[in-house]
Amino acid sequence: MVTSDWEFTPVVQQSTPGLIAQQLRESLISGKITAGSQLSEAALAKAFGVSRGPLREAMQRLLQEGLLRSERNRGIFVKELTQDDIADIYDARSAIESAALRMVVSRGASADLSKLRQACANLAKAAASGERQSVSDADLSFHAALVNASGSPRLVRMQATLLAETRMCITALEATQDDVATVVDEHRLILEALESGSLETALERLQDHMQDGVMRLQRAEEV
Repeated sequence: MVTSDWEFTPVVQQSTPGLIAQQLRESLISGKITAGSQLSEAALAKAFGVSRGPLREAMQRLLQEGLLRSERNRGIFVKELTQDDIADIYDARSAIESAALRMVVSRGASADLSKLRQACANLAKAAASGERQSVSDADLSFHAALVNASGSPRLVRMQATLLAETRMCITALEATQDDVATVVDEHRLILEALESGSLETALERLQDHMQDGVMRLQRAEEV
């Protein structure tokens, strides 16, 4: 219980470390800062116009999220995702999104699938345009909409870091991806299963999609 004896300073905006972490995260996900790159505290502090304190706090957040890695006596580097990492990320996503599917289906007619339908339409439009980054963004937006439809803020939080890691991996391999039509069909089939209320079918299609995603990314990494 909050009492009148507690004194807090009003928060009017996100903290400096939070803002730094957000910008760094976006740069990592977009590939502006490439996998394997070493991050210089001095250079980043100068670029952000801050002292090293808030910068270190921001980088610690990204270390905890798994987007960065620390090497003793060497420094901090952008995480390079291995084939084992890819498989683990998709296994974790599958668990979270399967739970979301169950929650969506259990809600029946009260479940709002409008954002999923729009996300699926956006994915088809992006695929038709041939813009690979747009396809990747629309792909992950569909999965974010799926978990949001569950109504579980905890599942949403759990999924967020995994989607960031997925986006980092996809960004590095986008140039080798050439099967966008299949990706569109896989998402459409998941949506159709949800619309029909068939949990078993939705789970099967999600699992097939996740397995195909792992194979596509691992195959592309070998090229």
